[in-house]
Amino acid sequence: MLGIILGLIVLMALAYLGWSIIWVAPIAAGVVALTGGLDLLDAYKDTYMGGFVDFAKAWFPVFMLGAIFGKLMENTGMAKSVAVALTKVIGTKRAILGVLVSAAVLTYGGVSLFVVVFAVYPLALTLFREANISRRLIPATVALGAFTFTMTAVPGTPQIQNLIPMDYFKTDPMAAPIMGIIGTIVMAGGGYFYLRWREKKLTNNGETFTEPKDKNMTDEEGNTPNFFLSLLPLISVLVTLNVFKWDIVLALLTGIVLIMLLNLHKFKSFVKAINGGAVGSVTAIINTSAAVGFGTVVKVVPGFDKLTEMLMGIKGNPLISEAVAVNILAGATGSASGGMGIALEALGSKYYDIAMNSGISPEAFHRIASLSSGGLDALPHNGAVLTLLTITGLSHKDSYKDIFVVAVLIPVISVAVAIVFASIGIF
Repeated sequence: MLGIILGLIVLMALAYLGWSIIWVAPIAAGVVALTGGLDLLDAYKDTYMGGFVDFAKAWFPVFMLGAIFGKLMENTGMAKSVAVALTKVIGTKRAILGVLVSAAVLTYGGVSLFVVVFAVYPLALTLFREANISRRLIPATVALGAFTFTMTAVPGTPQIQNLIPMDYFKTDPMAAPIMGIIGTIVMAGGGYFYLRWREKKLTNNGETFTEPKDKNMTDEEGNTPNFFLSLLPLISVLVTLNVFKWDIVLALLTGIVLIMLLNLHKFKSFVKAINGGAVGSVTAIINTSAAVGFGTVVKVVPGFDKLTEMLMGIKGNPLISEAVAVNILAGATGSASGGMGIALEALGSKYYDIAMNSGISPEAFHRIASLSSGGLDALPHNGAVLTLLTITGLSHKDSYKDIFVVAVLIPVISVAVAIVFASIGIF
């Protein structure tokens, strides 16, 4: 068990230093294998790569089509059209709410987190400038809209963090809707009121809007498609996935085809967008598969039984131990999907058996796994956090405290609240 803990420390430390999990995960798995008495070469070629390949085989189509969908939304201007229209309706007096809602609508519609950052940031600059709000709150506002409740809590979200638990608990994207809605209220409501409080505090201290040094990302509108037409692909993904119960692959394909049909006059840009999305998805799926491969090695060493016994021995509701396991592993890997993949690969079958024998619905385990993946994942070494700070031209010192509150602290609180409701049979 100490070897497993040492492997996790290696994984977390190297990931925090900015080293790619693609090669860090096999090293950490090697530490676990050596201390667990496994043959190092066999552990890598068979066990590690077995878990890696199985996850990639199951999820690569979703990663690829999701990335292509997002890239087409970005390149055709549809993502920007939705964001611009929503921020205009909400108005500059509620700049934080406008940015939050824009990011949330795009993410819930299936657009990837990274695309949302690029689409919303120029509009956030304009709104914050007109409202005279400090720029240091932009990253936390975007993170709240894109990295939290629409990623893990809102029932039916097509984000991968809501889809991965389905295979382990035999559920669907709408699993435990009441718990999801409760989590959404805690995260969205708590995060918004915190940001408004911070806005007033900074303003009272004389800290207001300052122009960014890099103005490459400040173009606001340009020529964007009709707002209502731009909403159609987002709606189509949600409806086909949750109403018609289509497979997520078919739902994403429907959205992709609809984007192309509505933008035939931009057909020359389709190949570039599809290529960009497909190439980008490879890194994403390999990162997550690498993390899952680490979990596969952990699962076969003798110390895993003791670790399982320790986690399962956490007193009270078994949802608590699941939340702890997913959160710790998401924090260690700096990845919501990667951490959840490790936890469920190692413990998913055990939690499913508990659900079958304890009277706790598998849907509750699904929702807690999803919610927990969006807690400690947003520690400073998280890739999405690093990208967000890079695009906004701000540092961890400038903005990470606020990101931590809305994307780590409040989501962890939402998990606890959801567990309370699940324990009294409300899910």
